[in-house]
Amino acid sequence: MLAVTVSPKFQVVIPLAVRKQMQIEAGQKLQVIAFNNRIELLAIESPAQLRGFLAGIDTEVHREGDRA
Repeated sequence: MLAVTVSPKFQVVIPLAVRKQMQIEAGQKLQVIAFNNRIELLAIESPAQLRGFLAGIDTEVHREGDRA
């Protein structure tokens, strides 16, 4: 388990192994969420980066026989 230290300015450094695994780059924006007594960091992606991420999913809606 990796551990970090909170500085007097309440800053932390994300360990190199995690930065590489999550492909986090300097200047990248992360959303901070407090959830169930833990802190989560989520990458904020632009709409252009999200384009096509749902390609290939099944969009068919199955309806009952008496529904149009």
